Amino acid sequence: MDAPFPLVLDAAQAAFVCGGVSISAASCRRGGLPNLARATGCRVGADRRTLNVLFASAAAAALLEDVRCSGRIAVTFSEPPTHRTVQFKGSDARILPPEPDDGALAAAYVDAFASALTQLGYSGEVIRAVLASEADELVAVSFTPSAGFSQTPGPNAGTALGAGR
Repeated sequence: MDAPFPLVLDAAQAAFVCGGVSISAASCRRGGLPNLARATGCRVGADRRTLNVLFASAAAAALLEDVRCSGRIAVTFSEPPTHRTVQFKGSDARILPPEPDDGALAAAYVDAFASALTQLGYSGEVIRAVLASEADELVAVSFTPSAGFSQTPGPNAGTALGAGR
């Protein structure tokens, strides 16, 4: 169940979700059929209460339609070398046009994520190809996290995050 008040990410959480981590988002359509899409970056609002997750509109079309209909989203951020993972959920998600610097933000994110995976032996070219998008096809899904969880594998997976209020 969502918390009654939005979470406030601490500085470390905000830096983590904006770094070169894997970003996957999910929503579902009526009847519970889920859709998943990879994101191409994240901006945290100045007050650290809002996440703005970037997507290539064509690649994320089904997810975006679900968000339009339900307003619900779950976004998972995972660091490949360590498997450190956090998830944030919200029920007020809305689709917004990108901000002027979002094309550069997405390009920097893809470079950082590809670099992290290259260090693990994966092809940076493949990662860049999978996440490639033009700045004019980006959209932002903005939401207020109402629940957050540590999803790092281990005995504490699923523990609610201790984000400040």
